[in-house]
Amino acid sequence: MSFERTIALRYLRSKRQFGFITIISLISIVGVTVGVAALIVVLSVFNGFSGLVSSILINFDPHLRIETTKQSTVETYRQLIEYCSTHRDVTGIAPIVTGKAVIVSRNLNRVINIKGIDSDKIAGVSGLHKNLVLGSIDFKGENRNGMVIGMTLADRLGAVVGDTVAVVSLAGSEMALLQFGQPLIRRFHIVGVYESNNRDYDAAYAFIGLEPAQALFGMEDRVNGIELRLRSLDHADRFKSQLEERFADQFRILTWYDLHRDLYSVMKIERWMAYIILCLIIGVASFNLLGSLTMAVIEKTREIGILKSMGATRRNIVRIFLFEGIFVGVIGAFVGVVIGLGVVALQERYHLFPLDPTVYIIPAIPVEVHTIDVVIVAMTAIAFCSVAALYPARRAASLDPVEAIRWE
Repeated sequence: MSFERTIALRYLRSKRQFGFITIISLISIVGVTVGVAALIVVLSVFNGFSGLVSSILINFDPHLRIETTKQSTVETYRQLIEYCSTHRDVTGIAPIVTGKAVIVSRNLNRVINIKGIDSDKIAGVSGLHKNLVLGSIDFKGENRNGMVIGMTLADRLGAVVGDTVAVVSLAGSEMALLQFGQPLIRRFHIVGVYESNNRDYDAAYAFIGLEPAQALFGMEDRVNGIELRLRSLDHADRFKSQLEERFADQFRILTWYDLHRDLYSVMKIERWMAYIILCLIIGVASFNLLGSLTMAVIEKTREIGILKSMGATRRNIVRIFLFEGIFVGVIGAFVGVVIGLGVVALQERYHLFPLDPTVYIIPAIPVEVHTIDVVIVAMTAIAFCSVAALYPARRAASLDPVEAIRWE
C-alpha cells in the first residue's frame, strides 16, 4: 500500500469519542449508503414492473411485425418468408389480417380489435394457447367461423363457449352510411376464452381464422403483414437490422419495442427521473464530505506542512485527500449495495410490500436486479465522492510548508 493511501486511512480514522471514524465522515458514509441502497431498491422495482409488463405484452405480441405500405397478398412477402424460414433465430412465421369491428351478443355490443391468423401457426408467433382457460383454438372444419375472445370481453357480453355472436365490420360502414351498400356482417361462434392478465387485451382483442378475417374486412386474398417469433427476445433488434439491410425499404419492420414505444418511453423517462432525484441524496452526502475534508485540511495544516518539508510533492498531497474521498465512497457504496440487495431479496422472498390480489394481478411489488444497475450506482457514488474531494485536495496541495509550520 502506498504511503498516500496509508495516510488517507489514518486521517479517516478518529482518535476521538467514536474511535473509528469522525462524526462528519460517518454522516457522509451514511448519506452515501442511504442513497445507494435507495437507488438499487427503486431501480429494481422499475425493472420488476418493466419485466412484468413486457412478459404480458410479449405473450400476445410477436417479436417482429413486418408490413408493407399498403395491403398486399402473401406472395408479396414470399421472398421475405423464404429468407426468414431458413434463419436459425426464427421459430415461427404467420401472415395476419387485423382490423376493428363491432361485436354484438344479445343486446350488448363492443368495438374490438380482430386479428385473423391460421390456428396452426398461432402457437409459433403468440402465447395465446398458454393463456387459454376455456375451449380450444381451432379455426378448421366445423370451427371455420370460430372465435377466441378474452375473459373480460366474454364477461361483458355474457358470452360463453358455444355461443354465437355477430360481428359488424367497420370496413363497409362508410358506404352503408351513404346508403350505397350494406355493412359486412358475419356470425362467429365462440370456441375459446383466454385470460392474459392484461385487461386491455382481454376486453378488446379477439382472434379468428385468416380466411374469415379476409372475408370480414373485404380483403379478398390480401393480408396486413406477417409476424415473426425468434428464439430470444434479445435478437429482435439485430434481426431487424439484418432484414432492413437485405430488403432495404420494401417493408416496414417493427420490433416488440416499436409496437409499444410510447409505453416504454414513459417507463424509461420515469426510471431516469427516479435515478436523477435519488442521486441528489448521494450529492448531499458528497457536499457534506466536501465540508469535512475542507475542515480536515485546516485542522491538519501542520501535518501537511511537515509532509511537504519531508519531500512530499503536490501530487502526493492531492492523492492523500482524493484517496480519503474515494474510501468514503467505496465504504458507502459497498454497505449501500449490501443493504439494497438485502431489501430486494427479502421483498422477493417474503413480500415485505404486498399488493391486494383482488385488484392487482401480482401478490406483491415485483423486483428484479440488473448487475449493470448495481455497477452504475456504485460507480456514481464513488465518482461523486471523488469530485467532492478534489477541491480540498488542491487546497491542501497549495499550502506553503514554511507558513504551515512557522508557528509550531
